[in-house]
This record gives sequence, structure tokens and C-alpha cells, in this order.
Amino acid sequence: MTQHANIEVIPSGRVNAGMPVLHQPKRVISPFEFLPTWFFYTPVVIQSAALSLAHRDWALPLIANPAIKLSGMVGESKHDIFASAGEQTKRWILPFVTLTKTPLPCAKLVEEAKHQLADLGLGYPLVAKPDLGCRGVGVKLIRNDKQLHDYIETFPQDGRFLLQQKSSHQAEAGVFYVRQPGETHGKIISITLKYSPYVVGDGESTLKQLIEQCPRAGKLQHLYLPRHSHQLEQVIENKDEFQLAFAGSHSRGAIFRDGNRFITEQLERKLDLVLGDFDGFHYGRLDIKFRDIHALMQGEHFDILEINGASSEAAHIWDSDTPLSHIFATLLKQYRLLYQIGSKHKKQGIGSPSLGALLSAWREEKLLTQQYPMTD
Repeated sequence: MTQHANIEVIPSGRVNAGMPVLHQPKRVISPFEFLPTWFFYTPVVIQSAALSLAHRDWALPLIANPAIKLSGMVGESKHDIFASAGEQTKRWILPFVTLTKTPLPCAKLVEEAKHQLADLGLGYPLVAKPDLGCRGVGVKLIRNDKQLHDYIETFPQDGRFLLQQKSSHQAEAGVFYVRQPGETHGKIISITLKYSPYVVGDGESTLKQLIEQCPRAGKLQHLYLPRHSHQLEQVIENKDEFQLAFAGSHSRGAIFRDGNRFITEQLERKLDLVLGDFDGFHYGRLDIKFRDIHALMQGEHFDILEINGASSEAAHIWDSDTPLSHIFATLLKQYRLLYQIGSKHKKQGIGSPSLGALLSAWREEKLLTQQYPMTD
């Protein structure tokens, strides 16, 4: 792990401020980025079957993180994960309130939300996100009462959601951290830099035309055009940047780049401290916002947006330049780690959950995910 003293950083006032300026990828979109999930996870399933036979327990990955329901494989609650964190960890998590969509009129629910937010000293802008769900589904930026009302109105009945303070930082990354049971020092096995896609206006072209003409966005119009349907005929001013996606999710249009070169011992030791009192968390990805890449490498000036468990991916593999062999090797390594950690916990007396519990959580999450509002 090497320090990098002269990294060029995107300046403030621009989209992705604080992110490092990287070389242009060789491929605008790789042939692997958007292939179906089963293609990548078939080798994982085969390996998992072999590991399950070797350990005589298929469910070991589901006890890798005892503090999280099913280890965070499926159906985990963001609220419950945050509540399980230690006091030290909570100091780094952006403050939030949790609400449930009830049969009350939306206006009443908005007032209730604003009252809870005021109690914590929070106000707009906020980030709304479902309590159950992954891959950025249902995430929206909320700037005013109307947008909050619309979000609640379109949210599924009895569903639970979070309103979280929007970070003051623009730069975003997924930092994958693993700490073996009984050890005090963990390892960062992946850093994914998450770039928000944008187009630059020329004072003549409409937003739709700019998207169509963009080498990458033009190939992903199905992600961007519906999201900005009410602005597609707007002419973007010359040199103005128009951000196409807010949520830092690859499947929702964010651009992922391999940031493993920026892993430092300082950041690893800081995460040891931040997560040191989060008993029962050993494996997962922290989604964070940070001031700039230099600060991140020093383990300073960052906010935790989410803590993801066993289903997390070392998402740097979705860099368009990543070879298929590395994608497979990384996913296989991740699941070997899950079995290894789960096996150690089983020897400590932690019991494995049933298949019924896993299927029930999967059905609940799938049903809710289909009803969430469109992601920003």
C-alpha cells in the first residue's frame, strides 16, 4: 500500500468534486458490466456447494456477521444495522430518522417526519431510502416538503424508510472491510470509486440530445431518460454540468472505477477504530462520502452512508476495464472469506439460520422492492 502525493483532484463546484482524476478507461462500457447476475454467480454457487459439503453446513455465510440479520445476505434492515453499531461507529454515520408509511394522510406523515427531523436538528436536503433494499433502489434526494410528500405518497403501505442528512461531501466510495473473529485489525480488500455521470451543455442541445450523443450515457438511455423525462427538452447552458444520477449504484447508472491503489494503512487503522466497538460485524462494504481522495487515504473527513453485509460486492470489479477473470476471482475469494468467518463463529457456538428464514426474507424484500419509487 503506497501513498500518492501528487494526485489530481476534481475541484469544488463541479460534479464529483474531491474525486481523483483518473485516466480514461480503455472501454466506455465493458461487455461484462450489465450481464445478468446468474452469469457471474454460477461459479460462486458451485464453489459454495463444495464449501458447504466440506464444512457440512451450507448456511455459514449467514452467520459471518452475527450482529446483522442473516449476516446481511438478504432482508437486512438499514435501521437495525445502524442501531446495532457501537457508539464509536455511530459517530461516523450520518444522522437519520426512520418512519413507516401508515394509513394516515400524507400531509400528516410529512408533519410527523418534519417533527422528528427537527428534534435532531435536521433539515433539507435529505436523502430518502427504503429500510429494506439494495443496489440503490428507491433512493431519492429530497429538497422540500413537496418532494417529501411525493416520496411518501408513492412508498408502499406499511413500508419503512429512512430520511438521512445529505453529506456535505460530493466524493463517494465503497470501502470493503474484513476483520477475522478474534482479531483487532482488519483489512480493506477493495475500494470502489463511484463517479456520478453527467453531460456538459453547449447552449444549443437539449438534455435528451446530450444524453444520446454521450459515448457512455447514450448506451444507457434506458436508465437516464425515464429519470429526467420532465427535463429532456431543456437546453443545457454552455459548459453547465447536468448530473444524470444521484444514487451511487452501478445498476442505477453510477460509474464505478477501481480504487484499490488508494488503499492505505492509515485508512485501515482508522476503520479498525471506527468499527472496533461494532460487535458482530466482520465483513462488508461501507458506502461513504468523503471530502477528497487525499483525506480519505489519511482516514479523515468522511461520512458513513450505509453499512452492507454478506451480499456486498467488492464493487471495483464493475470498472469497465476489469477483465472477466478478475471478476470471477474476486467473487470467489469473497465467498471463501464468508465461509471461513462463518465457520469460526460456528465453533464459538453461533447457530445457523434455517432455509425457511432465508426464503422468507428474500420474498419480503423482493415484494417491497417492486413497489419503491424511482431512484434518482
